[in-house]
Parts: sequence; C-alpha cells; structure tokens
Amino acid sequence: MIQYAQRFSEEESLEALNPKIRKWFKEHFKELTPPQYYSFKLIRLGKNVLITAPTGSGKTFSAFMAILSELMDLADSGRLEEKVYCIYVSPLRALNNDIYRNLSKPLEEIYSEFNADKRITIGIRTGDTEQKERQMQLKHPPNILVTTPESLAILLNASKFSESLKDLKYIVIDELHELANNKRGVHLSLSVERLAELCGHDFVRIGLGATLYPLEEAARFLVGYNNGEERECYIVDATWDKKMEFTTICPVKDIINTSDEKIESAIYKILDSIIKKNNTTLVFTNTRSGTERVVFNLMKRFKYSEQELAAHHGSLSREIRLGVEEMLKKGSLKCVVSSTSLELGIDIGYIDNVVQLGSPKSITRAIQRIGRSGHKFYDVAKGEIIVVNRDDLVECSVMLYSANKKLLDKFSTPMNALDVLAQHIVGMSLTKKWKVDDAYKLVRNAYPYHNLQKSDFIALLEYLSGSYVGLESRRVYGKIWYDEKEGAFGRRGRYTKIIYYLNLGTIPDEVAIDVYEGKRWIGNIEEEFLARLKPNDIFVLGGRLYRFEYARGM
Repeated sequence: MIQYAQRFSEEESLEALNPKIRKWFKEHFKELTPPQYYSFKLIRLGKNVLITAPTGSGKTFSAFMAILSELMDLADSGRLEEKVYCIYVSPLRALNNDIYRNLSKPLEEIYSEFNADKRITIGIRTGDTEQKERQMQLKHPPNILVTTPESLAILLNASKFSESLKDLKYIVIDELHELANNKRGVHLSLSVERLAELCGHDFVRIGLGATLYPLEEAARFLVGYNNGEERECYIVDATWDKKMEFTTICPVKDIINTSDEKIESAIYKILDSIIKKNNTTLVFTNTRSGTERVVFNLMKRFKYSEQELAAHHGSLSREIRLGVEEMLKKGSLKCVVSSTSLELGIDIGYIDNVVQLGSPKSITRAIQRIGRSGHKFYDVAKGEIIVVNRDDLVECSVMLYSANKKLLDKFSTPMNALDVLAQHIVGMSLTKKWKVDDAYKLVRNAYPYHNLQKSDFIALLEYLSGSYVGLESRRVYGKIWYDEKEGAFGRRGRYTKIIYYLNLGTIPDEVAIDVYEGKRWIGNIEEEFLARLKPNDIFVLGGRLYRFEYARGM
C-alpha cells in the first residue's frame, strides 16, 4: 500500500535516534529539515520510505540518521558483526565518495567523544576500487557498503562476498529520478529483487530523489511487489519546500531578426555581468562541446584566468574534475561551466547563482539544475535561463510557467525490457539451478516486470538456451540450459561467466580517445573529432588550449 507520511514532532523524531547520534545531531544542527520530521521515526520503525526533496534539504541524513542509530545500538550492546547491514546505491561514483565523507565525519566525532571500541565501518565498492581494498572487504565486510548499480549486480554473482549480504537490513537508492526513467534503473530493480531472494527476507527500502512525478509510481518502482501485492511505502514529499527564484532572459529585443553573431555577443555579455556580480556562478550547457565553447569564449572575450573559470564534464580526467570540485567547495572559482556532471547532488559548496544556457529540454531538469544554488535548505535557489533562439524563448517561457505552477515532467519507466532481463537470467544461472516458476515470481516482483507475461519469459529462456533454429549459424550460442519438462534452467558452458561480466549493465559503450599532456592523462575526445585533427592543430579540452602532436595506435 502506497501512502503519504504523517509528520512527527521534533521530540518524537529525535527520540528515534540513538543517544550518541542524537547528541551529535543536536550539536551540529539547530533544527530538523522538513523531510527529517517524517523520516527518522518511520525508518526506525522499519518502514519503506520515498523521500523527495531539493538539494541541501538534508536528504542524506534523513535516511542515514536512523540507520546509524540502529548500528550504534548494536555496537553499544556488543552485537555489531563484520557483515553488511546497509547498502547505499548511487548512479554516480563521485556521489559515493561524498557519502563516504559525510558519514565518516559524524562517526569519527562520536568515537572521539565517547571512546567507542566497536566502530561502524564504511566501504566503497565501484569500478575504481583497488584489488587490495576488495580483498580487505572480503575478509572484513563493511557495515555500510557504498556502491553503484553495476557493481551491485557484480557482487550478487560474487559467491564469497555475497555471503556477507545475507543479513542486510537496509538499502538506500539515491538520485532515484536519474534511475526510474531508464534501463539502468530497470537493471537495478532486478538486482534488488535478487538481493531479497539471496537474503531470504525483505529489507527496508529507502529512495532519495529531488524531482519525481508521479510520486506514487516512483514509490512502486522503489519497493516493487510481493507475490502480486504492492509492498508498503510511505512518501515524504518536500519537493517544493525550498524557495526558488528564476527568470528567462532574452539576450536581444528582437531575437527573430537579429543575426546569430549579435545574439552570441549579447549572451556572453549577459553571462559576464552575472558572473561578476556573484561570488560563484554555475553555468549549465547541454553538451560537453558546448561547455568547452563557453569556457573558451569567456576566457577569450573577458580575460578570465584558469584560477577563476573552469570546465567540468565527464570527458575530463578524474583528477581534473576532483580539482574543480575542491576549488568550488573552497569558493576560489568565480564560475564553473558544466554539461550534466554537476547536475546531481555532488557536494560542491555554496553556489550563488545558476545559469542555464539554452533550453534544458525538461521542467524537471531545469528545477534540478537551478536547485544547485543556495545549497542550504533555507537559502533561496536563484537562477536564469538565457535563451539562444526563438524556439528556446517559447519553450523556456512554458517551462517557467509550469515550474511556477509546480508542474513536473512525468517520468516513464521502460516496462518488460527483455534485453535487461536476459542479462539477469544469465547472471542468475551462474549462481545455482533455478526452477522456472521461482525465477518468474522473482522477476515479477520488480516494478518494471510486474505485468510480464509468462509466455514472454519462456520465450526468452528458449532464446538464451539457443533453442531457436538458425541461431548457431549466426554465431549466437546458448548461454544457459533450459529443460521444459523439468521446468528448470541453469548455467551452460565455461565462458558464460566471462560473457556475463563483459556485457553487464546498460550504459552504452563510447569510443573515447585518451588525451595526454606528456605522461599526464587529462581526459578524452571522440574518435570522430580525432579524425579531423592534423598535427599542430589547436583544440580545447577543459577550457585549456592544447596543440595536437600525434596519435598512437590509430
């Protein structure tokens, strides 16, 4: 049953916390934020909760204060064991690092004050995790595991480590709005149901998001079904509790009859004036190439230095991106231009103003981006959308109207995606022999597959087992065995495991060419762009100019 949560009093909310956690919280925060009035008690009572609230509203602590309280209770009574009690899943690795820091700090301060012997442990498990750390986690599993959707799917097939997941109590899924409307989220929903089957019991499911509509469907996506019945979930809706002020700016009086050159010049003059009147401005474009172009033009036209202006996008090296994020936190940058990489909840400190250059193509995205300003909950989020042409002007005016009416884009989850299901069936076959009915029941517990027809499920098993005539002539071989009479399936062939790991996930592969300055990796460019470069050509990456010398191995 999906229902909206009732607000508890401050006393009731704080009473739900472990005394040590409560003392730390009261020393660091003057009051609870709106979502915390609902979540502390509900999570402590073991209820599934969907929390939707803007950036800076304390969503992380809304979820974790109750979780840390339970673990602290176990530690205080000497019952905290070396196993995973909570899994935190985020679509961004950078968010995982933030969560690790944000949870480690209060724990260290509490340990320092109370001289605690038994400590709550936190570990990160992503594609960046070194082998040494993975071996350490196998010997000493962390109490809180911070990971990504893809790494979670891998762990479900890691026979030794998966043993430490069997007593799981909580799973926290962050940035739910980034997952609920694509196949990456579909993939995760199946992983969560497989995790529940592995545990042999259900666990508390907590979803965190900023801009979700409709909330009831988002809650169903989070908790799924149990034998055809909706699981219980409480919705905490604080989406519009933060004040926002944003406007649409047309750079010229007559955008239809003004030349592109004059419009472009006017846009950069407006950008420059906004940057100069604020301490820190975050500018969003819609593409990585657009980000590079804006940074280059601002530096060229207004003489900004690299210490004042920076680019941030996924094609830059991790070292450069972390450097930019650190400078933002310190407040040493006047402006950062980003494509989408700073759109989600990475901690980047205080932003005075957000500028969206061109239409963000979605009301939800506009609110998400502008919500990055005024990072504290009671700060006003301020932003401008600068239109670049006539169509933009119409589109952004409608967006502004819709946002003021508190209307959001409806998310749409891909339903019954057989390509994603095929991955999980192969993954499941690697763990044990499955009864078809048991596997079908598990799959239908996931929201994106709750109305999957059994005939489609059987057809997929037949395909994966190579039953169709002519598949082998096309070099498509069976990955599983399927026995219709026995009503069972399992692993087939020694290479199935390798094939599974090499093809896991739904993030499309990109052909990216690494760029080096001497021996230092600075980022990558597209293969198509490289094909146009000739020796001594000048190109821009991360807002800096580089001279192309040669390409190796092409």
